[in-house]
Amino acid sequence: MKPLLIVLTILNGCYMLTDGIYVLIKGKYIGTEPPGPWAILFGKLNIDVFKLGPLFVIYGISWLVFLITIVTKQPWAYLLGVILSVSTLWYLPVGAIVSFIILIILIANKAILQ
Repeated sequence: MKPLLIVLTILNGCYMLTDGIYVLIKGKYIGTEPPGPWAILFGKLNIDVFKLGPLFVIYGISWLVFLITIVTKQPWAYLLGVILSVSTLWYLPVGAIVSFIILIILIANKAILQ
């Protein structure tokens, strides 16, 4: 399970970081136009989704920090993973699915981080 956790963490972190940098530079996201269903959630809150590049960069870096905590077996890796997984569930559809799988792996296999 740990290799799967690592791969999914890299996937989430690198994609969010890359997408964040891309929207900061290009003014649009890598995926579809308009952005995925997550953008509807932010639109209902009157938030301009094209100004969320820094948020994506922070999330991407946070996921990569989580990766480092997994590899170095930090005692706070589990808590960080749960927080990141839950707080990324808004990123529909793929980010939410990956985060949900990571959350399930963490809850079912807490010992793999020790």
